[in-house]
Amino acid sequence: MAAKLRKGDKVVVLAGRDKGKRGEITQVIPTEGRAVVQGVNMVTKHKKPTQTGPGGIEQMEAPIALSNLAIEDPKDGSPTRVGFKILDGGRKVRVAKKSGETIDG
Repeated sequence: MAAKLRKGDKVVVLAGRDKGKRGEITQVIPTEGRAVVQGVNMVTKHKKPTQTGPGGIEQMEAPIALSNLAIEDPKDGSPTRVGFKILDGGRKVRVAKKSGETIDG
């Protein structure tokens, strides 16, 4: 099945403590149904010192469920659902349901 959300997509968080925040997907984990979004779902990680680097307390993004994300509409930036359309050349593209704009090329 084609992926509705991909790395590099601009998304809006629909639910959770970061509801309303916007960011770009940096990593998608399809087996778990989760994605890492830049600046969203920040957690504190305590790192142990190693020979290669110092330890300490580090802020990092944790994965967030794909069901809690919606892609930004290319037209106005509002959250929208994703559909698919076959172009004349037989190429399948993602389409924003709200405006009908193509999302990727």
